[in-house]
Amino acid sequence: MKTFFPLPNWLKTYPKAHLNQDILAGLIVGVIVIPQSLGYAMLSGLPPVYGLYSAIVPVLVYAWVGSSSVNAVGPVAITAIMTAQALAPFGNLPPDDYARLASLLALMTGTFLWLASWFRLGWITQFISRGVTAGFISGAAILIFIGQIKFITNIPITGNTVLANGISFVRHLSDIHLPTLMVGGLAFLLLFGNRYYLAKILPPKYQFFSKLMPLMVMIVAIIVSHFWQFDNLQIKIIGDIPQGLPQFVLPFSTSFLPMIFQLLPASALMALVAFVSSDAVASSFARKRQEIFYSNQELKGLGFANIIGAFFQSFTVVGGFSRTAVNVDAGATSPLASVLSVVVMAVCVLWFAPYLAPLPYAVLGANIMVAIVSLIDMTTFKKALVSDRLDALAFAVALIGVLVFGLNIGLVVGILVSFAGLIWQSSRPHIAIVGQVGNTGHFRNIHRHQVNIDERLLIIRIDESLFYGNAGSVRDFIGKAVQSRANCQNVVLMLSAVNHIDLTGQEMLITLNQELAQQNITLHLSEVKGPVMDLLQKTDVINTLSGKVFLSTVEAVDKLV
Repeated sequence: MKTFFPLPNWLKTYPKAHLNQDILAGLIVGVIVIPQSLGYAMLSGLPPVYGLYSAIVPVLVYAWVGSSSVNAVGPVAITAIMTAQALAPFGNLPPDDYARLASLLALMTGTFLWLASWFRLGWITQFISRGVTAGFISGAAILIFIGQIKFITNIPITGNTVLANGISFVRHLSDIHLPTLMVGGLAFLLLFGNRYYLAKILPPKYQFFSKLMPLMVMIVAIIVSHFWQFDNLQIKIIGDIPQGLPQFVLPFSTSFLPMIFQLLPASALMALVAFVSSDAVASSFARKRQEIFYSNQELKGLGFANIIGAFFQSFTVVGGFSRTAVNVDAGATSPLASVLSVVVMAVCVLWFAPYLAPLPYAVLGANIMVAIVSLIDMTTFKKALVSDRLDALAFAVALIGVLVFGLNIGLVVGILVSFAGLIWQSSRPHIAIVGQVGNTGHFRNIHRHQVNIDERLLIIRIDESLFYGNAGSVRDFIGKAVQSRANCQNVVLMLSAVNHIDLTGQEMLITLNQELAQQNITLHLSEVKGPVMDLLQKTDVINTLSGKVFLSTVEAVDKLV
């Protein structure tokens, strides 16, 4: 009998030889991501312990259902700040209700992801350009960086845009707390120096020390805070953390019904961002490891991870690049490494939670600021400026949109610009007038190569499928080309690159044939693909064609010249 959660293939065929590698990777990832998990919960507006909760049940579910063998899911910066912005209108709720609302948002996001897998929409990521995703993530990273200033200065900065944050910062500049700034500033310098300098100069065998630095800084901060009584110095600390594993809690109630409709747009956008980012991470590592990857299975894994996690005090989780990179570098070979990282988290919340109480918020803020700098991806923008101006425009619009209007509007505007660019490109297909290279069967662009041309014969190669979006542009190009050849008697459309011709494209060819016939010019087709020919034979394109359909362009030249 087929079960709802069948035993995953990796567990059925797990090689015992990989066990030691996965154990080591699980322990390393579990230890390293503790500071990140605490910080991302804080970033989402939740008590830090919810970051640990979110790295337990969802990770187990993804390990069972997900597509990637090494993708390490958990709380990440992008979904954390999107959670905070989505729940900003409900900031006055009691902490428990706010936490349940964050779990409800995860449930809704997971449901969208699961529905997308059910409808097999894994292909949708192909239509969101690299420029949009890089611009959105870069803009979000800048907002996150600015937002953490309040934790290392104690200045109550608020707002969802750069302008709002800037105005808030200036208005409350006098509220800066020097002891907090000293703690946060020192932590930032240590972590920044470790990540961008120490990690580069350490020999490979000592890289482990650099990876553990955030945890070491956190432990030292806890010890110093405990003995110096940071709370007496008015340096904000985490305080008491509930001890124990996450509990089963319904993430909804009847009073949440009006809020569900308000959260629908945000949850849909979060589902899109979660899938795009997680799919990019998981698929890239799958290619490097020469493993099979299924986008629809990834949707299903993320969906169930968020749906089930929502009932165990989790907020939205996704596959993170840095977390996955650490997992791979540590030697992970299967999801068993993620399962063992859950054991580390469980031990932390069961026995070590009380010891986290003296940890200053300033240290967590500094840790997030340093981690987030790497997400500002100007390299992609520079490459796009050189090779793809449309993608560079999409990057800039998404980045500026996020900074000026906030995450949700910025992402939507970026996607719209990306689609507009796609439509614009599709409406301007590459078309070339070609000639024969010597006596060969090759035909090349007359503006790029030395070719043979006969003024009585015009050969035009169309390099895109013909559809309603570009039929007019193709017709205009052919018309101008014919006008430039005063002695033209035959026009051959070389269709070797045309994979489909829709109804508008068919009507364009019929009209073109009639107009050329009125000018005593015969229209011919060559190198028509089988499926396209099967389609055209049922239409008036072939029935009314004044010329012939040639198997090859060489044959057309031989017959017509």
